[in-house]
Amino acid sequence: MNLGQLIQQKDVQWGTYKAFVPNPFPPKDGLNFPANLVRQDARAQHLVSKLDGITQLLPDVDFFIFMYILKDAASSSQIEGTGATMINALEAKANIDTDIPEDVDDITHYIKALNKGIDTLRQIPISTRLIKLLHKELMEGARATHNARPGEFRHDQNWINGTSPHDAKFVPPPIHELPRVMSDWEKFVHADDSLLPLSKAAILHGQFETIHPFRDGNGRTGRMLTTLYLQEIGLLEKPVLFLSSYLKKHQKVYYDRLNGYHDGDVNEWVQFFLTGIAETAQEAIDTVHKITKLRERDILKIQGLDKRSSKSAINVLPRLFALPIVDVAIIRKWTGFTANGAQKLIDRFVELKILHLRDAEKKYGRSYVYREYVNIFYNARTD
Repeated sequence: MNLGQLIQQKDVQWGTYKAFVPNPFPPKDGLNFPANLVRQDARAQHLVSKLDGITQLLPDVDFFIFMYILKDAASSSQIEGTGATMINALEAKANIDTDIPEDVDDITHYIKALNKGIDTLRQIPISTRLIKLLHKELMEGARATHNARPGEFRHDQNWINGTSPHDAKFVPPPIHELPRVMSDWEKFVHADDSLLPLSKAAILHGQFETIHPFRDGNGRTGRMLTTLYLQEIGLLEKPVLFLSSYLKKHQKVYYDRLNGYHDGDVNEWVQFFLTGIAETAQEAIDTVHKITKLRERDILKIQGLDKRSSKSAINVLPRLFALPIVDVAIIRKWTGFTANGAQKLIDRFVELKILHLRDAEKKYGRSYVYREYVNIFYNARTD
């Protein structure tokens, strides 16, 4: 499938070079997928629908959403080279006094941007305006923006892998083509066509990354848009399906398939994307089951406490699903207890093996983690 062509460009800074210029989009002949991809889309869509239904049965589902967003934020940022982890971001949110890597800032900006997108989607549809708002939240005041011009499409030529447009692996469309190709992309989002929704989501992501409309932050913005698109078309009631951990796991294939996409290997890209949707949806379904069992088990543990302690603990437990790393100051804020009372409540959670002390050698400023819950999302040591 021919999506565009390399056309020679000339500018003052770089002289002559070739950039990829997309054809009018979508192709006049349409996007026709083979039967195996149609079946794969249907299977993936079934899993997404199952996930949406089971998630809505979770009590206090909004408490869990932060962890889903956090996991995606960490993975999406790591694709771009960030070394900070989910745990580092939890420490930053909890304001735990520890040695937090500077690049955790990338993750916190991603969370801020995605939350902004989720909120804004209630007022306006996916559009150039929303995309620029996402990008502004993602890049403004960030640790390293590479002159990203937050919230603005680029004013000059960019490229991928290389020192200049001359030796780059891929050179996206020149700036004078951006208005046309982004207009085509936006119209395609809302076009009344016969494409199956997940295959269309794959095409939207592939085309957005091909256009690369910003100086920096294109990958992260594009990955956020996938989740927002699934919400906008009604496949997801809550944002609980994020692909970044799958894309991080298969990062080389991800880049290879994107490169293949603009070279015309559209079906291979869609197949990879649909596999990711299905795998991620099934993983999220399993996560919901694990959370439900853990929650029920720990509620039973709490009910075994004396009446006063049980009442306090049952109010704190749901909040641990939104912030599973705490210290005395956080428990005081949640309960209104004195420092002594907050520590006693923490000690009860530790005795019940719900919370675990993170660093036994620390005498002051101790923090505690809801380890089993965190490990459902993050399969690594948390101490």
